[in-house]
Amino acid sequence: MSVVGRRWWMWPLALSIICVAAVPLVSYWLTNPSDQRLVDLDVYRTGGESILLGLPVYDVITPAPQLLPFTYPPIAALLAVPLAVMSWPTAQWVWTAGILACLTVTVWHGFRELLARVQRPVWAMPVLFGVLTAACMYVMPMRDQVRFGQVDILLVMLCLVDCVARRPWWPRGLLIGLATAVKLTPGVFLIFLLITGFGRGALPEQRRAFFMAAFTAGLLTVLPFLVIPHDASGYWFSALLDSERLGSNTATTNQSIRGMLLRLYLPGWLTSVLWLALVAVVAWYGFRHARRALLQGDRMTAVALTGLMAVLISPVAWIHHLTWTVVAIAALAGSRLASPYAGEDPPVGRERRAWLWVPAGLWLYYVLPIPWWGVSLRAAGIPVLSPVIGRVVQDAFGLGAIGLVWLLARRSSAARATTGRTVTAEPVA
Repeated sequence: MSVVGRRWWMWPLALSIICVAAVPLVSYWLTNPSDQRLVDLDVYRTGGESILLGLPVYDVITPAPQLLPFTYPPIAALLAVPLAVMSWPTAQWVWTAGILACLTVTVWHGFRELLARVQRPVWAMPVLFGVLTAACMYVMPMRDQVRFGQVDILLVMLCLVDCVARRPWWPRGLLIGLATAVKLTPGVFLIFLLITGFGRGALPEQRRAFFMAAFTAGLLTVLPFLVIPHDASGYWFSALLDSERLGSNTATTNQSIRGMLLRLYLPGWLTSVLWLALVAVVAWYGFRHARRALLQGDRMTAVALTGLMAVLISPVAWIHHLTWTVVAIAALAGSRLASPYAGEDPPVGRERRAWLWVPAGLWLYYVLPIPWWGVSLRAAGIPVLSPVIGRVVQDAFGLGAIGLVWLLARRSSAARATTGRTVTAEPVA
């Protein structure tokens, strides 16, 4: 019998912890002024309503004061039709419950190495699971998920589960294809599957997953051309090319590499050159180490690195896109160096204990609204300090994501050196 099966009677305790932790967050954002409530969910519903009413999806905007356009691929508008059929209060509760459910699944799969080590006492694993889920609920990217009614945690869950589920009942790659069709940024996982499924040391299961993901994404992209051809053409040949539809790209909430560069207000051509160069370097480093981690059997680190690529190399990545930090923290918490079996000599022991504090520190870093401290510091007008340090603090979450990429790459290399593992992939099928 599985660990979950043996302890089924303890899992209501985990659920109770999660529900109690969610009360302040949910009650605050679902009772704030109605015109400020779950504004992105309103965008999704507006897309679905446009389909039902036969209106042009990419010309319709949400009511004042938000006035937000629909910015997702046309398949997302089709999938949003059920939300449009619901009443607005019902949609708010259903969507918020869905966000918390997706986070719960993400934490379960992300922290499974850490949870598997907790065997005694019998209540320890459910309690730890509930506490971890509650803690992850309050990192700023997740708080913004609830605040805006965003879809990102669903996409994170789909990509994570598709990559790490040990015995999936669906063809592996299907969920990645679905996520990529709904929002383009999960397309980084197609690159991950490509570089791990082909070439030297390629893994056949990754190659099969790539074909399934590409087929699913392609099918869901073509389908709207048959159902809503005008809207599909409008998105791919017009709306997609207008990045300002997403909002001000220079805003603090844009924590991508491009967003950080735009806030320097350099000449446009220089910003573009620097962005392309930095994206090339970060992508090369991130995907290289993601591939290496997978071949070492460290699938969670590989997924975390790939997810962070979706944030850093995207032209626009709002703070709520950084829900991938939950997976990154989970990968670090499950580090082999954090295991009591990773090594016994004193140097390794000291390093192992140091690594235990890293996930907790990263959690605290992303709980605090640090970028907004940078905004306040810049507004203070202190010579040198405000324009220089203020800008760095304003970019804290994006710079933190870059640091996480380096940290995950270093952690994976350290784990390999400690355990003396050869290059073999963890079986997941």
